[in-house]
Amino acid sequence: MVVMAEVVLFHHAQGLTKGVTAFADDLRRRGHTIHTPDLYEGQTFDSLDEGVAHAREVGFDTIGARGVAAAQSLPEEVVYAGISLGLGAAQQLAQTRPGARGAILLAGALPVSEFSPTWPAGLPVQVHAKEHDPEFDNEWDKPAAEALVAEAGGELFLYPGDQHLFMDSSLPAYDAEATALLLDRLDAFLAGL
Repeated sequence: MVVMAEVVLFHHAQGLTKGVTAFADDLRRRGHTIHTPDLYEGQTFDSLDEGVAHAREVGFDTIGARGVAAAQSLPEEVVYAGISLGLGAAQQLAQTRPGARGAILLAGALPVSEFSPTWPAGLPVQVHAKEHDPEFDNEWDKPAAEALVAEAGGELFLYPGDQHLFMDSSLPAYDAEATALLLDRLDAFLAGL
């Protein structure tokens, strides 16, 4: 099997759940090398609210710094991917660490200006979310995603429904059909880099 791409996948606010690990394993079976840093140091949470409360307690800056630190031991030429809370570290690294090959933002996006004045020239990006997810379809995330893909020449994929963490098979929000399509799209994106 030929390894197609090397990806750092940062987990969402509920932690490095079994569903995030399963999602990473699905990408590994397609030939990609996937790293899954644990920004919560082994802790997982049963609800999004509990996970966000933990992130607030630890500090969002600390969580982001853990993500940046985790990437330092990896090659520079990787794809950065993040799910919800984890997209902060992914987007920061994609915009600021030399050598990034691409960015994948799942269930959200931040304004490009959060990390640098402009998106790196030629850096491919995809954003994936449920079209009616209140955590995405709001006055912050969706406009940020639309502006980012417009500036970068990237792609925004919206899936039917309103589940936030739809790609995590360990959570009630899991949508197997949407996740299968997401995995196919990610595989094609990664294979094309």
